[in-house]
Amino acid sequence: MMTAQPAPVLNQTETGFANRFWSSRDGLKLHFRDYPGNSDSPPVLCLPGLTRNARDFSHLAERLTGQWRVICPDLRGRGDSAYAKDSATYNPLQYADDLSLLLEAEGIERFVVIGTSLGGLLAMLLAMGNSQRLAGVVLNDVGPEISSEGLERIRGYVGQGRSFPTWMHAARALEEGQGPVFPNYAIADWLAMAKRCMVVGGNGRIVFDYDMKIAEPFGQPGGEAGVDLWPAFQALDGRPVTVLRGELSDILSPAILKKMAKSLKDCDAVTVPQVGHAPMLDEPAAIAAIDRLLARVK
Repeated sequence: MMTAQPAPVLNQTETGFANRFWSSRDGLKLHFRDYPGNSDSPPVLCLPGLTRNARDFSHLAERLTGQWRVICPDLRGRGDSAYAKDSATYNPLQYADDLSLLLEAEGIERFVVIGTSLGGLLAMLLAMGNSQRLAGVVLNDVGPEISSEGLERIRGYVGQGRSFPTWMHAARALEEGQGPVFPNYAIADWLAMAKRCMVVGGNGRIVFDYDMKIAEPFGQPGGEAGVDLWPAFQALDGRPVTVLRGELSDILSPAILKKMAKSLKDCDAVTVPQVGHAPMLDEPAAIAAIDRLLARVK
């Protein structure tokens, strides 16, 4: 039996997109936001991090929509996508297969990927399957090698299933846990983040908007990727690539960023000041880098 999901309470000010769905090979109903754009340009596929969802890209999508079609999927077990019957399917190879079916269903042959953390790993896996489909790639604070310190930090909080009585309690909990990642955030920023990554559950309490069982495969060594990703990263060679690194990141080290930049012919390596893992893509340095990449795609 499929695990029940909390009904999300969405930000009612968010407009300009259609809620659409596609099916996985194992029969899950998966959700994506579809922002309309110029059909002459390749669509932009925005892929979220491990515990996040399509709402993370709302500001980026609203900025690009009209000129670019922007597709923001909820990976299985997140947001408005169905929860998996088998937690072992919460792995990058399965996510990549799900996304391939989305692209097939939409008739998309060429696209740009903007991937945050896990989403960046998925961009590399998609490139390994057929790099010619990728018109350009933004890897947001992730690379083919991931810091063990950052992984242990993530393993420490994924799947805990905490809940909160009010949005302010939820925001304060995020601030307590992630304050060093976003040292310049005010309480309004933490509230906005809480409403992106949490929902009101069936009992009226605020809960994280993902299946707690995603922690089961991720908790095993190698579960975050499962394969050597340097060949997948090299598959991006010849594509316009931007790699963003949060200045305070404990996931992507400066040394790996430098190595990545030297490994590709066309790689724009950018450090986003005063944020950790991962930049929210509304920072001036991130906005400018994304715009440069999209200009190269055009």
